[in-house]
Amino acid sequence: MTRKILVVDDDHKIRTLLKDYLERNNFAVLSAADGAEALAEFERFVDRIALIVLDIMLPDQDGFSLCQAIRRRSDVPVLMLTASADDTDRIVGLEIGADDYLGKPFNPRELLARIKAILRRVDAGEGDGAVRGYRFDDFSLDVIERYLKGPDGAVIHLSGQEFQLLQYLVEHAGEIVERAQLAEATGSREPSPLDRYLDVQISRLRQRLGDDGRQPRLIKTVRGAGYVFAAEVAAERG
Repeated sequence: MTRKILVVDDDHKIRTLLKDYLERNNFAVLSAADGAEALAEFERFVDRIALIVLDIMLPDQDGFSLCQAIRRRSDVPVLMLTASADDTDRIVGLEIGADDYLGKPFNPRELLARIKAILRRVDAGEGDGAVRGYRFDDFSLDVIERYLKGPDGAVIHLSGQEFQLLQYLVEHAGEIVERAQLAEATGSREPSPLDRYLDVQISRLRQRLGDDGRQPRLIKTVRGAGYVFAAEVAAERG
């Protein structure tokens, strides 16, 4: 079944761009230019909307209050958009229940990747039983026993930090993960522009996975942004 996405943005060009792009990628798209229209569409299709792309700056109310109104009614995933470079918007958005945040201007491909990653996490959470691990590219990552098995079934020994790094990347597959996010998630020191500490950790992890550092197929470098785990990931339950 085609999943339905509600795009809320007062910019007609952005609404049209996202509608065309997402529909080419097999989503059905509803759109709204302000908060009142968004709430009307939300109430009309509340049980059929899979995700909402929500701009913070709207003509009749801000996206924060609209997100709060939606949260009182539903747990539908919300991805917020903002033209502000201030981290405060991102923090506030996440605190009131948004699932992700993307700054403007953005690449539609990155938005699509984030949408797919959010929906994968939702799908994993709706299955029976807790997530025990993940499968990708014939590897098996067990997050309970904390081990990685290769395609041949042999255990691949990882350090504690390598395991944390891999788990975070796998759980955010398809998303561009910033270096600062990885540093915070794995307990690493905050990277500076001249600090290659995370690059070394990524290089070691690629070696463990047999991932060619020059043309990696699993952990790809996004120049000036961070890293993205490019393999298809399936959750395993125990």
